[in-house]
Amino acid sequence: MSITDTAPSDSADAGAGAASTGGDRASERVRRREPSAVLRMSEAEAAAIGGDPDDPTDDELVLLNMGPSHPSTHGVLRLMLELSGETVLRSKPVIGYLHTGMEKTGEQLTYLQGGTNVTRMDYASPLFNELAFCLATERLLGIDVPERATWIRMLMCELNRVSSHLLFMATNGMDLGAVSMMIYGWREREEVLRFFEKVTGLRMNHNYIRPGGVAADLPADWRTDVTGLIELIEPRLDEYDTLLTGQPIWRERLQGVGVINAAEAIALGATGPILRGAGMAWDLRRDEPYLFYDQVDFDVIVGTHGDCYDRYAIRLNEIRESLRIAAQIIEAMPAGDYRVQDKKVTPPPRSRIDASMEALIHHFKIFTEGFKVPPGEAYASVESPRGELGVYLVSDGTSVPYRVHVRAPSFVNLQTLPHLMQGGLIADGVAIISSVDPIMGEVDR
Repeated sequence: MSITDTAPSDSADAGAGAASTGGDRASERVRRREPSAVLRMSEAEAAAIGGDPDDPTDDELVLLNMGPSHPSTHGVLRLMLELSGETVLRSKPVIGYLHTGMEKTGEQLTYLQGGTNVTRMDYASPLFNELAFCLATERLLGIDVPERATWIRMLMCELNRVSSHLLFMATNGMDLGAVSMMIYGWREREEVLRFFEKVTGLRMNHNYIRPGGVAADLPADWRTDVTGLIELIEPRLDEYDTLLTGQPIWRERLQGVGVINAAEAIALGATGPILRGAGMAWDLRRDEPYLFYDQVDFDVIVGTHGDCYDRYAIRLNEIRESLRIAAQIIEAMPAGDYRVQDKKVTPPPRSRIDASMEALIHHFKIFTEGFKVPPGEAYASVESPRGELGVYLVSDGTSVPYRVHVRAPSFVNLQTLPHLMQGGLIADGVAIISSVDPIMGEVDR
């Protein structure tokens, strides 16, 4: 299946046909049988088509809603499926049930408050949202973050990648009936979240990465904690391999299911494990380095067949690479400041607030009025667990962004679903949705 094969021959005519009724129903049924993977009609249009008594196969085609209240569609994703028996002919993802409006909300918040907003988009990997937003803000401000703060950001993000992929391993196992994997993945993720709580005060939605650095320095025994995490999780990954990777039923459910090639993935804008699973070795950490990723050694994991099995194997091995990066950060972490010492951006130390009225006023103004950002625009992107996460900011010179736009990988990757699901079974659809790993807070931002 190629992208050119699935595109409608004349989108304008297709739109006109969708609105027609009565005598045009026959042509509408023909349109339904186009080789496109995408179901290009609304609910009202589908209901108006009706059956054809002269077409003995017409009653075999069924339009089925899967979700939004469905555990395998993440609770707020709805799929309209056109089925022949249990085979998916075409499908259409329907989004908008979460309706958070975070981009518009971000235009009412100061740059310092913005982190509390974006951290809730991809709630499985909140630190990446904070990082992308802060990198764009810092480009507008023209400030350089201290080296220690940059290494801390790298450490926290790689551990967040581990926790996010562990959540995928858990839920992917549950979706396919491997209930034990849900328990094990949740167990290991819990240890990472416990470390996050020790560093940031919260298990999720941290608001830890802030413009100019991070909110607080690492605790004194952080090296011991991170080393313990590495020593705990690495052997457990080998157990996952034993439990799943070579298991015949697991392979039958994933191999050859939800196949996409590199050209199709690129045409659809897919990034992350979907693109790498199709054989394209693209990772922003290596190809467009940010932070200090050019100073650490790691491999970009690439698949061959572009199926659900490749996407599973990539995430499993990316956990190993993130732990490898974390081990290098332990050795490379320098001493120094964890945030810039620019009084325009950085609040005073907590110890000075009790002793100095000026420090108290400064602290109050920073957190109520924020800091003004020079006019301009900036885009910053990072490699999140789901692909390229980018934040575009426009400043009009005030303390509040004029425009906030997020390039959310879950939103873009979701449009691969019709192409991945076409020709498969409903049961395969559950495996495919899980392999895309969408976070709906990011989709409906």
